[in-house]
Amino acid sequence: MKFLKTNFELIFWIAALIALGVSNPAAESQYSLCPFKAVGITWCPGCGIGHAISWLLHGDLARSWQSHWLGAPALLIIGYRIYVLGRRMFIPKQEYKFE
Repeated sequence: MKFLKTNFELIFWIAALIALGVSNPAAESQYSLCPFKAVGITWCPGCGIGHAISWLLHGDLARSWQSHWLGAPALLIIGYRIYVLGRRMFIPKQEYKFE
C-alpha cells in the first residue's frame, strides 16, 4: 500500500499513456470527462488533447495536429514527468542533489 501512496502519480501517468496507446482514437465514444461538456458548453480549450496524444502514440502526426496542437508538447511534458518520478523512485535522493 505504501508503494501505491508514494508512487501514485507515476502509476497514473504510465497507466494513462498505456490506455491512450491501446485505445482507438478514431472511435467516437459516448462518454467524456470534460466538465465543460457536462454542463452543456460545447467548446473547451482542452478537448482533443487525449485524442491527439493517442494519434501520436499510433504514429499519425497529421491527425494528432488536427485533434489538438498541444498534443505533442503534452506528451513530452508527461514523458518528462514520468522520467523525473521514475528517477526519484529508483535513485536515492542524496545521489541527485542539485547544488
